[in-house]
Formats: sequence, structure tokens, C-alpha cells
Amino acid sequence: MDQSLTRNFCIIAHIDHGKSTLADRLIEMTGGMRGDDIREQVLDSMDLERERGITIKAKAIRLGYEAVDGSIYRLNLIDTPGHVDFSYEVSRTLAACEGAVLVIDATQGIQAQTLAHIYVAMERDLEIIPVLNKIDLPGAEPDRVLDEIESVLGYDPQTVVSISAKTGEGVPELVEAIVRCVPAPKGDVQLPLRALIFDSHYDPYKGVMAYIRVVDGHIFKGSNLRLMAQKTEFEVLDTGCFIPEPSSLNQLLAGDVGYIATGLKSIGDCQVGDTVTTASKGAKQVLEGYRPAKPMVFAGIYPTEPGEYDGLRSATEKLSLNDASFSYEPESSPLLGFGFRCGFLGLLHLDIVRERLEREFALSLIVTAPSVRYMITKTSGQTVIVTNPTDLPMPTVIEKLEEPWVSISVVTPSKFIGPLMELVMENEGIYKHTEYLGQQSLGELGQRVKLEYDMPLRSILTTFYDQVKSRSQGYASLDYELQGYRESRLVKLDIMVNELLVDAFSRVVTPNKAHDVGKAMVNKLKEVIPRQLFKIPIQAAIGSKIVARADIPAKRKDVLAKCYGGDVTRKRKLLEKQKEGKKKMKQIGSVEVPKEAFMDVVKLSS
Repeated sequence: MDQSLTRNFCIIAHIDHGKSTLADRLIEMTGGMRGDDIREQVLDSMDLERERGITIKAKAIRLGYEAVDGSIYRLNLIDTPGHVDFSYEVSRTLAACEGAVLVIDATQGIQAQTLAHIYVAMERDLEIIPVLNKIDLPGAEPDRVLDEIESVLGYDPQTVVSISAKTGEGVPELVEAIVRCVPAPKGDVQLPLRALIFDSHYDPYKGVMAYIRVVDGHIFKGSNLRLMAQKTEFEVLDTGCFIPEPSSLNQLLAGDVGYIATGLKSIGDCQVGDTVTTASKGAKQVLEGYRPAKPMVFAGIYPTEPGEYDGLRSATEKLSLNDASFSYEPESSPLLGFGFRCGFLGLLHLDIVRERLEREFALSLIVTAPSVRYMITKTSGQTVIVTNPTDLPMPTVIEKLEEPWVSISVVTPSKFIGPLMELVMENEGIYKHTEYLGQQSLGELGQRVKLEYDMPLRSILTTFYDQVKSRSQGYASLDYELQGYRESRLVKLDIMVNELLVDAFSRVVTPNKAHDVGKAMVNKLKEVIPRQLFKIPIQAAIGSKIVARADIPAKRKDVLAKCYGGDVTRKRKLLEKQKEGKKKMKQIGSVEVPKEAFMDVVKLSS
């Protein structure tokens, strides 16, 4: 097909603004799937995606479309996630496209992730088509949202395409706008091959399947190729595109989006962002890639039963082959045994990985409290990186401790500015800027406002997002971006159950919050740890200093039930015997901390 008739575009939007539903309508309208094959969320193939109603992995599909003028176009569509944890998927996808469809909910208007995605698209110099979705809903406010789009994003309301992805209204006009506005790719088939890897997954039969955008040249099945950064060479076992299932083709030409089966046995051998060229007489200049996704949140994952460690190890290896952003390394805990310290992009990513491990590999897991990466300079001059709070050195040997900070933006109606500013300040936020979005009011909710703050990443790890939604009655949206490291004064808070250190509960906090956090943790554990026949002390400590304590009272058997009167010394003797037994039991007894206790402590706000 003539390259001038190819259009590569993606769909970007804030979470739950209708990206996947719009993809369904585009597939249906262009005849990509017919009849019984059409279902909701066609491109969301994972069970978790369909159950939660969110997109986790970007998906590509090739569509054919006959325009009004009779021209037959090839549309390469990539659907992207909307959640902030998976924004790296969006940035990678944009590098493979010339255009982006920006979907905005007519009931909610511009949200935090809307702004984040459009800035990245503008940096890539993509042609952006603004789309107003959900115009069929009773709560839709198209005039207000169009005013926002004009005042905040600078687009003429006449150029905004109004649609309903659910009913299909306006979708034909959108497709015409795509073929009219999105530029054709500019690659040259005669030049040496250059193709950008924008995603990958592992296939047990064909090895690493690399999703590529061919910029110059062409690829045949059986071609000998080379990864320019990795220097790895391989033979193409298969090449093709997604419609939406993988479909083999004889070749991929400049401007095409598709896949190649590399036969490589590790995702690490085929890095996302690398440039593919021919093994002989290949290209000299690599394509501009992107930084690999770096984990921001770390947590320990352990099997509930020690005998399941081998199963967990096998499961993490297999999962990492299909999720390049998931990292892990072995670690051990005196209480929990052998497990893994894992790196995630955020709390949703952690929750998705945990659920996939439990569901797909039939495992029962314990997840420790999430932490971030700390950079510590010791008094000896040595610099160490700590991801597990248990490994934090003693304060006497720490010269400087640095932690990651993020820049957050909260978009909210002005009615909730007070509660949200109070929440951010409670979590050590530093105010930067306030911006009013649009001119129209939301009635009693007031105008929409964007608040910008800097704050420590550890402060948004647990329930911060839930608190944002709670204090704004669900109207506010949150976006964050890593800024760098700043020096901080922090201490390690340890939890001891029955005078035994439970390293899985350790966390890093500011000294002025240590008492409140410790008190909340010991009180929560007092509720969830079952009572024993002896008293169980639960203590929160900083070094040797106890900052909070709660005791679980012993279950007491009524040893006097059989005494119907008689000498009081007999009763006293029985009670003394019981007391001695409890004392001995406390010395040799063990306390089993239930799995629910770990989950409840993870959810505790810091």
C-alpha cells in the first residue's frame, strides 16, 4: 500500500474517559471485527483489565478504512492506559505515532492526566485531534467543557469532534478527521532498516515478540537483524500485525506498525527503545529511544507457606518476561522466610502484579509495607541505595539521607480547595502554583482549579489518592511526576510482636510523625492478631526507644469453675499454677501474624 495512505495514531485520555470504548467503535466501524467477535473492551485482553474496566497494557491493531473520497486507508491504532502508574506506556506509544486522539469526558472535563498526556504529545510534535466524548449522557456539559478546551488547551471549539463512543454517534466524522489531519509517515523504504521497539512480551514458542514501528527500510520473515544498542543478532521467526490477534505478513515496510518474533529467550535481550537494523549493511544512526521505566515503589512479596517459595520464584520469572517494568531480587526475612524485594511503578502496579501472581499461578502471598528508594551517604563517604526500610543504617553512621520527591497536580472544583490543600500540607507538600481552568462555573462547586505542589513520594504511597477522592467527594483527579532527590531527616520505625522484630512492618517516617504512625500501627495489629493463652505486647520502636505500645490480653480459662466453695487456699493455688503456666508459655509460645494483618498495615495512611 502507498505510504501516503497510512495513518499511525493512538488514543490518549485521563482514566475512564472512554478510550477503550472508542477503540471498540473504531474497530466495529472499519470492519476490523464482525458479528459475534465484537465485545466490549476488544483490546483489553487480560481478565484483570476487563474486570476492573481499565487498560493496563497498550495494544495495537491494524484497520482498513474507505474514506469519503474512495481512498483506502491503513489505520494503525494503539490504545493506551489512562492511570498515572502506566503513563510510561503512553510515552512509549507516542514515539510510534504521528497523531493522537485526545479524548475528554463531557461530564468531567479536563483532568490531571489529560494535561499530562497532551504535554508529552506536544513534545513529540504529534498532530492532536481533540474529541469530546459521552455527549449522550444526561450529565454532559459540552458547552462548559468546550470552553475549558479553548481556554486551557487553546483549541478552537469548531475543531473539536463531539462523539458518543458508546452509541457510535460522531465516530464516522472522527475517522474522517483522522485521515485528513494526521500526517502520513515519512520513512524511506530504500534506506537501511531502522525500526523502533515500543513494547514487547514473551511467547513460550517464539521467544520475545517485539512490537515495532518501522521508520526506514523493510523487514522480511527470515531476515537477519541486529539490535543496535544491545548488539544482539537474531533471525526473524515471524513478522506481522495485530487485527487484533497476531496475523503473519510477508513483510513490514517503512511506516508500518507490527511485530517481529525474535526467538530471544529473555526480555532483557530485547530492550524497549532499542533500534532494530539489518545484521549486515545496517543503519549507522540509532533512533531516539526513551528512558527505561524505573521502579518508584518497592515491597517485599513472600509466600504464605515457606514450601511455596519455588513456585513464587518461577511465577515472578514468568511474569517479568511479560512486564518489563517489573523488577525483583531475592531477599529473606527472619519471620517470613525467603521471598523477593520487588520494584513497581506505583501502588496500582503493585496491586495488579500481586493479583496476577495469586490468580494466574495459584499462589497465596504476603505483601509488606511499600517503600521508596533512599540514597544514603555514610560518614565514611560511601553511598548506598536502600529499598527495604530494614536495611536502613543506624543514625550514627548516616551523614546524609536523600529521598525521591514528586511534583503533583490536583484538578478539582474550587469548593474543595481548602480540604485538599490541608491534606497536601499534612503530607509535607510544598505549594507551587494555582491555576483556574476555563471561565465557566460548575454551579455550587465553583470553577475548576489546578493545584501544583512538590511532596515526598513516600507521602502518596498508601491512602493519599483515596483521601484526595474522599475530601473532594470524587471530583478531584491526581497526577504526579518524579522530580529528583532531596535531603530529608527520617527515622526507621520498627514493630515488635511479642518482643520479636517483624521486619515486614518496618517503615521510614519523619521523627515528628513516628508516635502517631506507631500508635496507629500497633492499634491496628491489636485488632487483627488473634488472642493467645498469654499476653502479647505489640511495640513500635525507633532504635531502642519505644514510641507506642498496645497489649493483646490473654485468653483466660476459668480454672475455678470446678471449685464449689471450700478453702480459699485451693483456689489461690490453682490461680498461681495458671499464672506460672502462662509465664512459661510466653517464653516458648509463638504468635502467628495472619495475612490480613499485613494487608491492613499496608493500607494504613502514613
